[in-house]
Amino acid sequence: MAMDGYKGFLVLLVSALLVGFLSVIFTLVWVLHYRGGLGWDGTNLEFNWHPVLMVTGFVFIQGIAIIVYRLPWTWKCSKLLMKSIHAGLNAVAAILAIISLVAVFENRNYRNITHLYSLHGWVGLTVVILYVLQLLLGFLVFLLPWAPLSLRAFLMPIHVYSGLLLFGTAIVTILMGVTEKLFFVLTNPAYSTFPPEGVFVNTLGLIILVFGGLIFWIVTRPQWKRPKELTSTLLQPNGATTEGVEGSVATSYGHNMDKSDSELNNEIAARKRNLALDEAVQRSTM
Repeated sequence: MAMDGYKGFLVLLVSALLVGFLSVIFTLVWVLHYRGGLGWDGTNLEFNWHPVLMVTGFVFIQGIAIIVYRLPWTWKCSKLLMKSIHAGLNAVAAILAIISLVAVFENRNYRNITHLYSLHGWVGLTVVILYVLQLLLGFLVFLLPWAPLSLRAFLMPIHVYSGLLLFGTAIVTILMGVTEKLFFVLTNPAYSTFPPEGVFVNTLGLIILVFGGLIFWIVTRPQWKRPKELTSTLLQPNGATTEGVEGSVATSYGHNMDKSDSELNNEIAARKRNLALDEAVQRSTM
């Protein structure tokens, strides 16, 4: 099935991938060139893993996970495969986020600094917890086969909305975090004097913001939505197969089956009545 506005979609998709990859590169350049590098020894070198993993996981990988259903080359793939890819990307993003939190807490313990005193810390921890819960709920309801269709239909709008909300909030939290970091480390020269590191990281923030805007635009265009599958066989975890019929398709299919059965029953009954009538006529003429 052809996608409406395919060329426009392709331009935005390539732009989003390039900008997202550029945000990861900028983050690495920041910590390697300006902040001394990476390590895992409790010092600031361990803290530097925090922005790298957050930008890589909560921005770039999560953004790809959000738009993976919009890729027209995957529309012929089974819905179960796409669900698995979507869940796998989100799981990788969650793991990277958790590791980045471990790096922060170990660095704070090493330097005897109070944990979670800033708004960045409050919002960031909340987003990570909700993200993990969202991932678990999506796995239990949408990936495993035992959830009824009515429950999936009820939770799907909530799942989509909360995913976009968490993605947007993660970007805002990262922007708060890099600004907070610059205020602490840029004292001589001060952040307010436009030092090279400050300008570079401000540019990083703009790149992250542009990436988020591209992802939101791609995922909110109705003409680029994955078309509904009329008939698709989904492989269940136990190896069995079932005919996947979703939403209105299932209702329409069931209605047509009921209608066909009703017409067949009426035809059989009519034949029986005609046969009985013929027998009665024959008996009366004998």
